[in-house]
Amino acid sequence: MKISVMISEGPYTHQASDTAYHFTKAALEGGHEIFRVFFYHDGVNNGTRLATPPQDDRNIVNRWSELAAEHNLDLVLCVAAAQRRGIADPDEAKRNGKDADNIAPGFRISGLGQLIEAGIQSDRLVTFGD
Repeated sequence: MKISVMISEGPYTHQASDTAYHFTKAALEGGHEIFRVFFYHDGVNNGTRLATPPQDDRNIVNRWSELAAEHNLDLVLCVAAAQRRGIADPDEAKRNGKDADNIAPGFRISGLGQLIEAGIQSDRLVTFGD
């Protein structure tokens, strides 16, 4: 089965990101294809490389980056939500006159069209968060 996932909650404010990560990992281990993981609203905070949780806590951002590298996942941050929350890749930072970017490895920024495409191309679109 081809599955896409949407996450709309931040990594440490709600259980949604942890649950989505474990769901995605289990789906991959079960032989399913993950077409795309789309981060929306506060979910874009899962894609900042500047998150530094305590050493004895889980690093949700790194988990997503590692899973993406291992399985060639398409991790997409909504551009409008990312801009509102100060998350930028090098192109967005330059375009908006910022002096740095902060996107985590394995993530990319794009528009809502990527979410629509994920819904069309996938057998299921599973959402986590409000």
